[in-house]
Amino acid sequence: MARLPFGVARLDSVLGGGAPPGNSVLIAGESGAGGREFAYTSAAMNALAVSDPELFDLYYGDLEEETEPPEGVHYLSLSAGPDYIERELRYVMDDEIVDSVVDEIEFRDFSPEYFQLSSIPREWYMGEASSLKDLSGGENREEVMGALGEYLSDNAAGNLVVLDSLTELVDAAGGEISWDDVAMLARGLGKAAHSWGCLLLAIVNVDTLTDIEYGQLMDASGGTLEFTWESGGSQRARTMVVKEFRGVLSQLEAENIVQFETEIHDGGLDISDVRKIR
Repeated sequence: MARLPFGVARLDSVLGGGAPPGNSVLIAGESGAGGREFAYTSAAMNALAVSDPELFDLYYGDLEEETEPPEGVHYLSLSAGPDYIERELRYVMDDEIVDSVVDEIEFRDFSPEYFQLSSIPREWYMGEASSLKDLSGGENREEVMGALGEYLSDNAAGNLVVLDSLTELVDAAGGEISWDDVAMLARGLGKAAHSWGCLLLAIVNVDTLTDIEYGQLMDASGGTLEFTWESGGSQRARTMVVKEFRGVLSQLEAENIVQFETEIHDGGLDISDVRKIR
């Protein structure tokens, strides 16, 4: 089966190349546990495969035989501008990677739609665009859900899309978006991703959700990668568990893989250890 790479080398290797196309995947976890770093790495490495294949080979290695990078990479942020995302990328990975991909990643800043009904001063969220391609598109401001849906309909097909973040919609300015709206959006994304043939990564902060709300998002999505902190003695480690993933989880269960320990190095986030049932 054809695969779209996550861009996290050892995970893609374990999964036989990445994720089946047409999936909406929750990148869920505790604050700082690695979920956002995973999304940054995924966007950067998939863009790097196009912008600089030699550098991609150095940091990632060879793609599996049936794996093809997505046609494009789109990063959608509800509350942060492109300059902020570029700075965050530089915290996670080497500058030479970021320099190579900033013009390859298509960036859409939804801050104007997100904050427009709030009392936040306009100049706080209408800053200058950085070198990432900012596709915000002038002064025609729509309601955030409508603008998000229109952008995805126009750009998601065949691509990698990072949505940062799904849970921020719960606190959308003005209170015009209810939890039921967010849950329905997640269900719609799961269905639409299949027809788009894309890989959509939706960042979710579980610290802001009830167990029932988190379960609803998991049920609506094709897969869930959960990132948590684990303490052992005097040390803490970032770990990742595949909570569910149609077409992928059965493969991990067959190999008795229960957990991944992760690390962050010059190439971004990767797996440092695979834990199995003994």
